[in-house]
Amino acid sequence: MNTEYVIAFLASTAGAATPLVLASSGELVAERSGVLNLGLEGIMLVGAVTGFMTTVSTGSLTLGLLAALLAGMAMSLLFGFLVLTLQTNQVATGLALTLFGIGLSAFLGRDLVGQTVAPIAPLSFPVLSDIPFIGPLLFRFDPVVYLSLLLVVAVGWMLAHTRTGLQIRAVGEAPHSAHAIGMPVIGLRYAAVLFGGAMAGVGGAYMSLALTPMWVEGMVAGRGWIALAQVVFATWKPRNVVLGAYLFGGVTVLQFHGQGLGIAVPSQFLSMLPYLATIVILVIICRDPKTILLNKPMSLGQNFKAD
Repeated sequence: MNTEYVIAFLASTAGAATPLVLASSGELVAERSGVLNLGLEGIMLVGAVTGFMTTVSTGSLTLGLLAALLAGMAMSLLFGFLVLTLQTNQVATGLALTLFGIGLSAFLGRDLVGQTVAPIAPLSFPVLSDIPFIGPLLFRFDPVVYLSLLLVVAVGWMLAHTRTGLQIRAVGEAPHSAHAIGMPVIGLRYAAVLFGGAMAGVGGAYMSLALTPMWVEGMVAGRGWIALAQVVFATWKPRNVVLGAYLFGGVTVLQFHGQGLGIAVPSQFLSMLPYLATIVILVIICRDPKTILLNKPMSLGQNFKAD
């Protein structure tokens, strides 16, 4: 195994992890406010097709990412209206949103199959990009990879050190108590849900504009569900989201490199490795109730209605 192979593997891992970092970070904020959005898969698919469709029409990757962000917010606004205003069941509504997103993305992308776009170009840092091993490993990614890591830092800082973060956490722990002291519980939950949807939309668009710069029906391939699992794996801590996402990304990339190296393992088994690894990790974590409940919002999945 030479240096070039290691660099290629690690660089590919960063790309594969980025959609999960984005979607998981957004969902973490939503869950810290007490809202469980199981519609991430559908939101990511709508973001992927919207971003790709906009980029094909305008030739601008920036507009494509912005359109995906707005599409994710629109989907999450629908979810928020049903759950926060009409007080529907969060689990059932999230599942319905996923099914809706799958169908809507397939409909919107029916004429886009087979088309391609130029992928998001990597950044180049003078001198730094040319440092052996470190340069290709740290200074040759596209802007979204770096922004996803900055997002995690920003989310962690916001939740821990700002008034808004404190209010979001308070609403997630005890919404009725928060309401009693004047906090806008529904407004904060709407904001958190919209942020989560926006990040999921961008995460989906990253897949269609960077990882595989084309539209393929169902291309998110379960990553919305993995993003949900990552939040649990991270025990609702932003910094752990990166660890979980890069672990999953590494296992995902491993299946392709394993086939390229001629490893005598059925391709179907390699394809299921990322999901198998996620299940195993969640089982290990959930065996200790103290671990899984360490940072879980007490009102997660529970609707709030002002008395």
